[in-house]
Amino acid sequence: MKLSHLKQITHYLQQFKKISAIYRVSDTLIKLAFDRDATFYFEMQRSHSTIFKAPFYERSKVYNAPFDVVLAKRFNRAEILSVELVNQDKIIRFETALASAYKQEVSYIQFEFTGKYTNVILLDSDEIVLEALRHVDLYASFREVRVGQKLLQAPPPPYQAKEYPLEDIESFLLRNYEEEQNKRLSSLKKQKRGILEKKLQKLQKLYNQLEDEETLAQEAQKFQHWGNLVLSNLHHIKPYSSSLSLSDYSGEIIEIELLKSYPSASLIADSFFTRSKKAKQKAKHLHIQRASLEEKIEHIICFINIVQEAQEISKINMLFPKQQQNKKLKTNESIEVFWIEGYKVQLGKSEKGNIDLLRSSKAKDIWFHLKDRPSTHVIVTTDKQSLPQSVVESAARLCVEFTTVAKDRFLVDYTPRREVNIQEGANVLYNKYHTIEIDTR
Repeated sequence: MKLSHLKQITHYLQQFKKISAIYRVSDTLIKLAFDRDATFYFEMQRSHSTIFKAPFYERSKVYNAPFDVVLAKRFNRAEILSVELVNQDKIIRFETALASAYKQEVSYIQFEFTGKYTNVILLDSDEIVLEALRHVDLYASFREVRVGQKLLQAPPPPYQAKEYPLEDIESFLLRNYEEEQNKRLSSLKKQKRGILEKKLQKLQKLYNQLEDEETLAQEAQKFQHWGNLVLSNLHHIKPYSSSLSLSDYSGEIIEIELLKSYPSASLIADSFFTRSKKAKQKAKHLHIQRASLEEKIEHIICFINIVQEAQEISKINMLFPKQQQNKKLKTNESIEVFWIEGYKVQLGKSEKGNIDLLRSSKAKDIWFHLKDRPSTHVIVTTDKQSLPQSVVESAARLCVEFTTVAKDRFLVDYTPRREVNIQEGANVLYNKYHTIEIDTR
């Protein structure tokens, strides 16, 4: 942040007399709630530090590190004695006091927006370090930040900062929030797209490595022929041979290298017949494997498009729920699982996933499908008669987004699972249903 902006924000913060609450919202983000219901967020990420205001910011987890314990003990519900810039540098210091039965306990909290050395340092009345967001040793900086050590003052900046007047501090802080959200959203998109694109590359590689039916049929015929030749030349083949030289029915000599040696000629023939059978089976089921990979590739392409089009961080977080820690829980790789407002939402990645969803869902669960056209199946797990409209809309949108990347208006039917009758595979019939329109334009 610019020093000029920090000066003006510091002056603005001097109107507040009490810290109502202070705690970490994420690893480097600290929430400060002052009197008069004013809430500010201090982002203390290195080289990306800022202050902003936001209507709401979700807490990622409750932190209980030593830093957080001291932060709560010393500064929650503390009276603000002063707010100032230290040495007219990018360091905002709050001097606070907690009234106890014996005496007033004075503490300092310094927010240092100093690029590489960005930090939050908690000090006692003698400026001894109580805790810090980042501990710094003498090998990293002349200014050691270590618990129990007196904190040296940072030298004044060796330059005269330009002034950048702000017309409205509140508007500026709200704009900072929008910029911070946009940066986080952009970073999350890049990260998640990278994960999905790696999966896509693996699937495309597997797809490109698939053999074709004609090649497999020729292999099956060749191994069948070699097996018959071995049976026709049993008396010429020695045990544990590593290669064969056989006379074909036309008199042509065929040289065959064996994968391993066998104790008898009959076992060599059996190995060729086995390889012929495997090639036939592979050719017979190749279309199933190809169709499965095509469905998975299409699913990942839709997933990447949804991430790219996401307008909110909450959408990205919903698309990538935290992994279950319990390794005993088996996951179905054909089904994608999301959570919307506490409701479990499952989505079929392929025909197999759709079939598994239909079979495993319960009567009161709500089923979603695009109207009058093929689409992925979506199931919302619930034991209630009705879902909140926001959950219905979000589930229907997922149904559309994971079916097509086209931008248009789509109709999605939804009904309790008990109203859905399975015909064959993932094909179903249903009578009683509701319809919602989803616009992806």
